[in-house]
Order: sequence, then C-alpha cells, then structure tokens
Amino acid sequence: MAFLSRFAPRTPRALAPVVSAVLIGLLGLSSPVLAKAPAKPAAAPKAAIGSGPWLYRGSDVPQDKAWIFGVLPNGLRYAVRHNGVPPGQISVRMLIDAGSLYETDPQRGYAHLIEHLTFRDSKYLKAGEAIPAWQRLGATFGSDTNAETSPTQTVYKLDIPDVSSAKLDETFRLLSGMITAPIFTDVGVKTEVPIVLAEMRERSGPQTRILDGTRGVFFAGQPLGSRSPIGTEETLNGATPAKVKAFHDAWYRPDNAVIVVAGDADPQALITRIKQWFGTWKGTGKRPPLPDFGAPKAPVGGDPANPVGDAKVLVEPDLPRVFNYAVLRPWHKVNDTIVYNQGLMIDRLGIAIINRRLEGRARAGGSYLAASVEQQRISRSADATLVTVTPLTDDWKAAVKDVRAVIADALATPPTEEEIAREVAEFDVAFKVPVETQETLAGSKLADDITDAVDIRETVANPDTVYSIFRSSIPLFTPAAVLDHTRALFKGTVVRSVMITPKASDGTEADLRTALLAPVAPSSGSRLAASSLSFKDLPPIGTPGKLTNAETTSLLGIERIELSNGVKALLWSNEAEPGRVIVRIHFGGGYAVIDPKDAVYASLGQTALMDTGFGNVGREDLDRLATGRKLSLDFDIDDTTFKFSADTRPADLADQLYLFAAKLAMPRWDPNPVVRAQAAARLAYESTNASAASVLGRDVGWLLKDGDPRYAVPNPAELAKANPEGFRRVWSALLRQGPIEVDIFGDFNRDETVAALERTFGALPPRDPLPATGFAPKVPEPVGDPLTLNHHGDANTAAALVAWPTGGGSTGFHEARQLELLSQVFNNRLFDAMREKIGASYAPQVSSNWPLDLPSGGYLAATSQLRPGDLTAFFAATDKIAADLAASPATPDEIARVTEPMKQLITRASTGNGFYMYQLEGGALEPEKFTQIRSILSDYSAITPERLQLLAKRYLVPGKAWRLKVVPGK
Repeated sequence: MAFLSRFAPRTPRALAPVVSAVLIGLLGLSSPVLAKAPAKPAAAPKAAIGSGPWLYRGSDVPQDKAWIFGVLPNGLRYAVRHNGVPPGQISVRMLIDAGSLYETDPQRGYAHLIEHLTFRDSKYLKAGEAIPAWQRLGATFGSDTNAETSPTQTVYKLDIPDVSSAKLDETFRLLSGMITAPIFTDVGVKTEVPIVLAEMRERSGPQTRILDGTRGVFFAGQPLGSRSPIGTEETLNGATPAKVKAFHDAWYRPDNAVIVVAGDADPQALITRIKQWFGTWKGTGKRPPLPDFGAPKAPVGGDPANPVGDAKVLVEPDLPRVFNYAVLRPWHKVNDTIVYNQGLMIDRLGIAIINRRLEGRARAGGSYLAASVEQQRISRSADATLVTVTPLTDDWKAAVKDVRAVIADALATPPTEEEIAREVAEFDVAFKVPVETQETLAGSKLADDITDAVDIRETVANPDTVYSIFRSSIPLFTPAAVLDHTRALFKGTVVRSVMITPKASDGTEADLRTALLAPVAPSSGSRLAASSLSFKDLPPIGTPGKLTNAETTSLLGIERIELSNGVKALLWSNEAEPGRVIVRIHFGGGYAVIDPKDAVYASLGQTALMDTGFGNVGREDLDRLATGRKLSLDFDIDDTTFKFSADTRPADLADQLYLFAAKLAMPRWDPNPVVRAQAAARLAYESTNASAASVLGRDVGWLLKDGDPRYAVPNPAELAKANPEGFRRVWSALLRQGPIEVDIFGDFNRDETVAALERTFGALPPRDPLPATGFAPKVPEPVGDPLTLNHHGDANTAAALVAWPTGGGSTGFHEARQLELLSQVFNNRLFDAMREKIGASYAPQVSSNWPLDLPSGGYLAATSQLRPGDLTAFFAATDKIAADLAASPATPDEIARVTEPMKQLITRASTGNGFYMYQLEGGALEPEKFTQIRSILSDYSAITPERLQLLAKRYLVPGKAWRLKVVPGK
C-alpha cells in the first residue's frame, strides 16, 4: 500500500542537521523493499485477488470505496472521489507514466523539458497565457499549479479553488489542451531551454554533485546511475521541436496516463468531464516497449556472503564527512497483498529498533553524530537498505565501525520483547492518528497518494483498513520474526559505498571497502535497558492555580481565560478537525531580550533546549514518555517571544501541557545535547559556503537586521567559545521571564482542558519581568555598490538581493497586507523579465516582511539566483520595475492575478484551525488581534491600482534600496 510504503515510524528525536544529500535525493523517489512474508496470513479483511478495479489487480487489500476507478475506451485510467477539504476545491493530478529513465541518450532531459513546454504553449493556451490563466482561476503558480518530473513519471498538479460548473469546464478544457495537444515551436524551445538551464544552475553545486556521484556508484551499470531528470547541457541545447515531439508522441498517450481528481464536486460530474475532454485522445502509433531499468550486479570475483563492490570517495571541501553504503537487491514488481504489507511492517519494526539503538549510542557519547538505516524501493531499479553515518570527528573509520557493531548485534541476536513492544506502541499511534483525523485529509493529499501508488505499482487503502491490518499483524511481531527480517534486509546482490569528505587524504576507495569488510564484534551495549516511565510517576508542577476570568470573544466563540498566577489562554474547542489539537505556548521576550554577546546560545537553544530535559527526566526518559503517544517538543524563537508548539490529539493534550509547563518550572541542563548541538552546527557551517544560495540563506536574515548577531548563524569560532555552563546561564534566566500565553485550538473538552491548565501552567511560580530593550531593528542604509559576499561553489552561479525598507508595528497591519500584494505584482513582473524574456533566472522571488510586534525593520525584497554576468541585468530590472510601479498604476488584470489567488488562499485556509491559530497568536495578551483578523479578506482581495501605486511611491524609493550580491570566490 502506498501509505505503508512511505510510512516511517517515529524514532528517537535525533540531532542530525547534517544529513546526507544522497539519501535525501534517493529516498524522495522511492518506497520500501520486498520483505520475507510471515508464514501465515492475518485475519485482516481481504478482497479476492484480481477482482477489484485497475489499481487493485493482484491485490487482496480491500478497496478504498470512496474512490471511483475506471478506464476509458482509449485506455486512459481515472480515479475520482468527493472530498470537502478544503471546501470548494478540486485537486487534479495528471500522471504520465514516463520520466527520465524512459529517455534515450540523445533525449536526456526531454521528459522535464516537455513539462516546461506544456505550460508554455498548447491548444487552448497560447504562449505566455498559462500562468495568468490559472491565476485568474484563483490558483497560485508554483503551489496550486505545478508539475514535477522524476525518473519514472511526470505529474501535472492543479489545485483549483472555488469550483463551479464553469470552472470545472475551463479546468478540464485547458488541461486537456496542455496534455493532449501541446505546441512545440522553435521559439518555445529556444525560450524554455535557457530557463531549464537556469534551473540546472540553481540546483548545481556540491549537493548535486554528491547526489549524482552517489547515484553513479549505487546504480552502476543501470540507467538510474546516469539519468538525472534535469538532463545535460548538450542534449538540452540540441533539442528541437521535432525531437521533443518524438518523445511526447511515444509516451504521452491515453494508455500510458492516469488522471486523478479529488475534491468538492460530484464524482459523476468529474467523470463526465474526463470523458468529454480526454475521451477522444488518441496515441500516435504503437506504444513503445517499456525500457529495461536493469538490476544491481554482483561484484566480479566477490564473496557471495559479503559482496562488497564499488566504492568511491567524493571530495567536497565545504561539506562534512558522511559515509553511506547500500545493500542492493533487484527490484521486482510485487503483488500488494495483506501478507506483503505485514512483511513490510516487520521490516520497519526491525529498522526502528536499530535506529533507536543507534541514537542511544550517539547520545551516550558515540563516535558519530548521527546514523540511520532506511529501507527503500528506488525508482523501479533496486531494492535497497541504506545506511548513513555522520562521524563526530575526523575518524570516520571508528564511526563506521561503531555503527556496524550496532547493526551486527541486531543481526546476531533477536530483539527483546520490551524493545518490540516499545516500537509496536509507536506504530500503533502512527497508524491510529490517521484513523482519528481522516476527516481532515485534504483532497490534494489523497490525489497525491493515488499518483504515488501508481508510480510504485501498489495500492491505496483507507486509514481504517491500514490500522486493521496492523492490529491483526501484532501476533506476528515476534523476536524470531524480527531477527529473520532484519537479516534479510542486510543481504543483497552487492554492497556499494560512498564517502563524502572535505579532504582527499581521508581515505581511498580501498579503505572504504576495508571498512565494510573488516570483522566487527556485535555491540550489545547499544541495547537500551528495559524500563518504564509514565506521567503518573512525575512530580506535580506545583500547587494548582484557579481559573479567575473567562470571557467569550465575538469571533467564533473563541474563549479568552486567565489563571490565578496571571497566565492567559485562548481556547477554541471545535469539531472542524476531528482528532487534532494545536497547542502554542508564547512566553518571554524572544530575540529582543537575548544579550547580543550571548547570540550563539540563541542558535544552540533552538536545537538543544528541549533535549536537555526537565526535573529528573532526560532525553531517553522523554522518548519513553512519548512512546505510543502523539507528543511534541518543538521550540522556536521569534522577534519578541519564545514559542513551544505541538500538534497533538485529545487523549494526549493534558500530558502535552505538562511537558511544556515542566520545562519552564523545573528545567534540566544535561550537557550532552548542547555538546551535540555544537558539533552539528560546526559540521554544518562550512556547507553554507558551498553555493550562492546557501550563503544568501545563511546571512540575509541578520544582514537585513543591520547585522544584529542574534539572527546570525554562528561560525565555528563562536561555537568553540560556547559551553554547557554558558548555555545554562543564558537559558535559565530566559525561561523565567515574561508573561505566558497558552493557545489551544481544536478537538478537546473545554472543562477538562481548563483543569489541565490549572494543574500545569496555573501551578507555575510568578514570572520575572522582561527587561527593557528598546529593540528596533532596521534595514541597513545603502552604501553605493552592493555588499559583496563570496561562495565556494560553481563559478557560473551567483545570487542577488535588493531590499527596500518599509515599516513595522501592529498599527500598520492594513498596509502590511497590501504590501504583500505589491510584492506579488512585483514578483510577476520580475518573473517575466528575468525568466521569460532572458532566461537568466529560474525562479526569482519578491516578498514583503512587516514585523507586527516591532516598531521597525520591515522590508520588501527581491532575490534571484543567476549567472554572475546577469547581476547587472537583475539590478537594472528591479530598479525599472520599482520605478514603473511608482510611476503608473498596475493594470486591473495584474491586480486580479494577485488578489484572486490570495482571496482563494485565505478562504481555503480559514476552514482549518491552523489559520486562526496563526492569525490570533498572542491574542490573549494583545486583544487587538481579534480586530485585525476581521479585515483580512478585504485587505488582501480589495485594492485599487491607485492604492498600489501610492504604496510603490512611498516605499520603492530608488535611493533607499539596499543591495547584496553573492559571487564566486574564497
């Protein structure tokens, strides 16, 4: 089942910001490996194999009856269903079962290029009309209107809001023209190829080289080893309309396509339109035979019992050391049966146990910062067990040995019943939460699930079916079965390895093979001792407080309450999202109250604060408390507040509140999380020099705050000065300061929640006052030439930013919203100037930032990645657009193209609790937020060209623009 294929049970919260680029790239394209099935089928409900619709052929998994499946006479498969989340929206997915692995050598990149050309010119949308047309229908380009190409498929995605019969007709008409009758012209190809090359440049750099290099090793001898969807400069520059059309004719055909629609419309009306607009579609010629994706080959002359094969050292001076290896097996089409899925569950159970042991060893002072095991079925090319190791020091061999010792123990001895029970409890909550919240599943997610299932050649099942299969499988989760499956996961045709390192002297390919072939003793010390801990074992926060005031606001019945110790709260109990509760805790003073000389501890706090525990509860204890529960310990820092966040469920709400209150009442200061956070930050820092985009992302935040160090990413020298004692000094004071607001929105019992608040936050001692700071950040003054930063990446890449100062403060909230509309009009013009006309940038961005809780510091900024030679054109384009917006009103069509999508975005978002939580955060302390939210729709959807011009005149002042460029150099 597609859900099980992507399902990854929660493992201990690892501190691992340094993640292997290859695993991100590989795992994003895949699903799990075929496992050894249990001996007996479970007593879960099953369907007769072969009796269901096209998606369920060869499966006994019960069909999700909410979907209606069918096949048109021309071979086009479809799946439609009604879904009202969000109301009024339909999500359309058009899947072409062909990606980069279907290309011949001269066609490399054509599957992705066609995706671009399809949006450029087609039967009903002439050149340049597609983006404006979808925007006028209320769809935001890039989020509501998009497409993606993988090695195995191309998917066009449309999320159309506020559907009506006319909109349905127009949506299917336009989409049919794009898919069945695109127009390939010399002008179109010559216009779009530079845009694709710009996309290639923006994605270039060490991460891409690592991904491509690792793919070449892991899939040596297979097309996937050299087939990136982006293609090559040579093949793209050689593209012609005829060549592109040949690929389109071969694979864009009804018997190779699937259309999926989920949304707030009558399914029969959707089927009628599918038949109307796609029923006459005919393929050109015969369907080509499917390409051979090959299979991993055993090393010549290797040991069948330990088939270690290809290895490669990839030297990237700006990246930390990461060791990856893959146990590879041939990919086979599976029958997606209940027995097969039960085998997947046992596989996942074994992996979860290993990952928990790996994390425990790292926390206890292991030689690696992070390590993990993952099982994937990759692009119909290989079954793989993937292991990644991030060494803590230069001694990568010791780290690999430590990780292999943990794995060796899992292969030598069965896990304990306690270990299995712990992971089964985690599985239970992971499978049960979708059951409890299935009414809130968005149509877009459901449509994506079908396209994913088609791609991996499996089925979909509703959450009740998945949970039923899981529960019926629990008797199969024995120590012997887990050991058997774990051993199967580490057997394969070949084992291949890659090491990413900043120094060529770190090792050779022979060293990598030796590290995997060397004997290793099982490390039983990695097994976590059996113990139990529950919330009833924990001490009370203090003497419970009392509810002293409660008043219902005039907005949706949201309640504002106050406890006897001064803690305030917003409560909104509702059934909009059954089974879900959102919790936000605001306290303290945020960046504004952190002493600039302690800036390094701000960054470390975001990573390590919650891991240091509370009272007698350490990190491992926190994991045990969370076993089988939906609990979070998220922490963030805003300009003027600190924030705890959790997305929980009704049964866990009271304990979630206890966890947050306990952190404030009795913080613990374990040093190891701080030490690990320092190590992770130090390893990650150098990678931020690796590309223009990463330098821009690292530095723009603090530079636009006029160089305030509190917003900066600390460098290794600053990190070296930090220590656990300093961490405790800074954060122990910050946790005691400032008022507290608790916001709880969702499916909960009001009276029980008030009682829980009285026991937790109501029991906190009096708070220290916030210090006066006078914090008023500002955009730096322009100083002539752009500020120049350097990156260590590819010489043909650069980045640029232009920022105009605006304002800040809650009194300017109307203007803040309207500036967002101005930024979007600016963005459309910059997109046209830099991408469509000269192909200099793939995705230039313009955004507005107006801090409502600060008196200043807002800005409207334009950014772009581009070639160094195009920097002048970028700065000239931004100057010209700014001047034009100030000199003349935007056209009514330009206004409509930004206000209609924004109106629809707000309308859709306002059907969920998250929208109101975000808009009203701090509303218990700042009641004016309830007034501000009432005008949000009119502020964003009703603006005149004259008002937009006035804003441009006021803020887009030529002499006020601050400029930055990031260029190659050391």
